[in-house]
Amino acid sequence: MYSQILSPEETQAIWQETCGVLHKTLSPAVYNTWIVANPLTTLELQEKDVAVATITSPTAFHATNVKKNLHAQIQTALNQVVGRTTTLQYEVGNPYATSQPPETSFTPITATVSGVEQPPEKKQQKSPQSPRVEDLFSESTMQSAARDRLQSIIKKVGLRPDYTFETFAVSSSNEMAHAAATAVSNRPGEAYNPLFLYGGVGVGKTHLMHAIGNNILHNNPEATLVYCSGEEFTNDIVTAIRTKKASHFKQKFRSADVLFIDDIQFIAGKNAVQEEFFHTFNTLIKQSSQVVLTSDRPPHEINLLEDRLRSRFEAGLMIDIGQPSFELRTAICLVKAKAAHLNISIEIAKIIAAKVESARKIEGIITSIRSEVELKGKQISAQLIESILQTEVIKQKPRITASPSDVIKVVASHYRVKQIAIKGKSRVKNLVTARHTAMYIMKDELSLPLAEIGKWFSSRDHTSVLHAVNKITGQLSEDQVLQQDVAAIRTTLLAK
Repeated sequence: MYSQILSPEETQAIWQETCGVLHKTLSPAVYNTWIVANPLTTLELQEKDVAVATITSPTAFHATNVKKNLHAQIQTALNQVVGRTTTLQYEVGNPYATSQPPETSFTPITATVSGVEQPPEKKQQKSPQSPRVEDLFSESTMQSAARDRLQSIIKKVGLRPDYTFETFAVSSSNEMAHAAATAVSNRPGEAYNPLFLYGGVGVGKTHLMHAIGNNILHNNPEATLVYCSGEEFTNDIVTAIRTKKASHFKQKFRSADVLFIDDIQFIAGKNAVQEEFFHTFNTLIKQSSQVVLTSDRPPHEINLLEDRLRSRFEAGLMIDIGQPSFELRTAICLVKAKAAHLNISIEIAKIIAAKVESARKIEGIITSIRSEVELKGKQISAQLIESILQTEVIKQKPRITASPSDVIKVVASHYRVKQIAIKGKSRVKNLVTARHTAMYIMKDELSLPLAEIGKWFSSRDHTSVLHAVNKITGQLSEDQVLQQDVAAIRTTLLAK
């Protein structure tokens, strides 16, 4: 087997470059206490792009804590520098028996004698293998190391650290999904397996999925999580087949404690992908690993999805996350603004919520506000918000290409009435609401002339249509139920 052990000089150079990477991600206390005192002493290059690195620590205490709290960060940094998959091993000894500590421009922890700070040249003479006891055992150092390690793991999995349960706004439209996600994160593999979340764009499916992962890692940093989209899962299979590394693919996905797949509907119609996912799914469920899936529609509406997969998805807990209400969108605005360090009033949040339908779009609006404030020095005002909304909402709003007959059909289905009744002259309240909503959508979304809209409803004149459109427009600013109805109808029409 091919093997090459690098010289001490080469190893020293690689370790110094690795230290540069680590210094950017770790706090100064953690870096100086745990990295400088535990250098890389040997590096062996093996075949198939593999390397074995040895970290030598001055004490067993050092070795144990470095392995427990910083293993992932060191391995990631070495992989980046060496360009190989590196395996780390640890030993106890004199780390500087054959080499000197790396010379870096980083500022070490300040040392004092009798309260008097020593000159820089004196500090550099202090051996890094003798860190101060109070630094080694301080609670802040240990907590900082744990936080750094957790953030590194979260980043490696591919989760967003800001997508947590604390930053998720809850209302009647998503409270069941939030409760189920919380239960899954506290007892993965036991509560609701699989968990299948579905709903339109921007309702919070991905946020909840990331929140589950973040909470699991917070409770158990050693848990093995795999997160990807349906498209990435497909691409991984294609790559595994092309490179003849199917075993690596299976090991990655089937050994997971928790598997997250966003937009699972993407695998529909792809026979080889569905076949592999079927076996992966069965393996994970059998070993009590948690599976969390999201989709833009329920399993029975995913065309070309195999029946055996559909039945397994439906065997778990399926939750429909509805479009956020006006109240919830207002809360989301305030939460997102706080996370972006923006101080916006509830009145400003209401202006945004009245014109933006999804949480994802709200996040985009908040980002635009932040850029105006930070880059252009503008003050947050109603005028600034209206200006941004006029540009962003028009730019982001997808165009509905459905026909007038499609609108009537979808509205009738949503309100559970007959199409012919909507077109007729009945003045029953629920029919009037459905009729006026259909007229409003034809005008607002399809931009049809009032007279043409009237022809679809027993040849009503344009003044009747105008009255209906104005009535719905006025009610939308206050009626949360109507807001949800219109948003749901729009989502259905966009899918056509």
